[in-house]
Amino acid sequence: MSEMPPRPIRVANVIARLNIGGPAIYVALVTQRLNPPYDSAYESTLIAGKVGEGEGDMGYYAREHGVEPVTLPALGRELHPLRDLKTIWSLYRLFRQIKPDVVSTHTAKAGFVGRIAARLAGVPVVVHTFHGHVFHGYFSPARTRLFQGIEQFCARLSDTIIVLTDSQRGELADRYHIAPRHKFTVMAGGLELDTFAAAPRLTGTFRQQWRIPLTAKLITIVGRLVAVKNHALFLEAASIVHAADANIHFAIVGDGELRSELETQVDALNLREVITFTGWQQDVLSVYTDSDALAISSVNEGTPFTVIEALAAGTPVVATAVGGLPELLEQGKFGMLVPSGDAEALAEAILRALHHPPDTERLRAAAVAKYGIARLVHDLDALYKDQLKIKRSSEF
Repeated sequence: MSEMPPRPIRVANVIARLNIGGPAIYVALVTQRLNPPYDSAYESTLIAGKVGEGEGDMGYYAREHGVEPVTLPALGRELHPLRDLKTIWSLYRLFRQIKPDVVSTHTAKAGFVGRIAARLAGVPVVVHTFHGHVFHGYFSPARTRLFQGIEQFCARLSDTIIVLTDSQRGELADRYHIAPRHKFTVMAGGLELDTFAAAPRLTGTFRQQWRIPLTAKLITIVGRLVAVKNHALFLEAASIVHAADANIHFAIVGDGELRSELETQVDALNLREVITFTGWQQDVLSVYTDSDALAISSVNEGTPFTVIEALAAGTPVVATAVGGLPELLEQGKFGMLVPSGDAEALAEAILRALHHPPDTERLRAAAVAKYGIARLVHDLDALYKDQLKIKRSSEF
């Protein structure tokens, strides 16, 4: 009598919401790839809350990749004691039903309720991924200490904690004392980059859509219009760049709570003729390929996927040296780094990137090799199997 084949490894990915950003792309792709037909050794489920009012919804991205999320409406962004108890109970029941071997949580809220529910449900392996963190540039000191305490508690419920860069591990372990260094696994993110790497440069598609002159140089910033992204600094730098060269245009791609404030700043700087607000764009590839440089002006970042996509598309990157950006850009090898909050330095770096662009083909090849989805899935597969092996050996 032949042996029954082993059942697939069941993974439940839990995220607070599929709002626009790198984490939503990450969970959609790893859920797709750790599932048949890509990998018959796995069965993966994506669990997500509802996107908040005014936020862009990336549920379409998951569905385009064959992933239908299980929606738990209470899995929103904000902590709420009574609602969170209900969410923990809902997740507990769901975990008992699907019996995952691995629960992998993403974003702070999902990490809190998801790890508690997973331990209550007896899930063998519990993993959390820090795509960034909220300990700097987001909340008041009191609220920040609350989140720090929550993460320290939840770290004890985790078998390992994934961070995207070694510098992020150092920050979380040594500065914020979330967990000792050995509790962290450094694993760079991964994206579908082949299309970006093969796309021709400067086709004019994005420029024509937004009536941006084809003869102008174009500097783009992509992201939510929120304080941590510091678009105000980008606009200050844009004013300096414009004074140096009037044939440079700027595009702000994204939306958020600070849009009206930023529009007012644009008018105050007399930049209305050279700055275009586009809101969210589904076709980000044409944004990158039509840009002469991408700027990042944030006061805090994890590993922004915008930078990875831009590099794969052959777009030079100028960024503030915060969070995981120096490591992502290999200390300036893959892009220019400037001090946070320094508009003059950001403007000078933008002008240098335009006048002395890097070898984009080399950047494209390096980005695909280091940040392609195939590498990420290989690393996750090894991690999950190692953790399950440790758990199973400890049972005997």
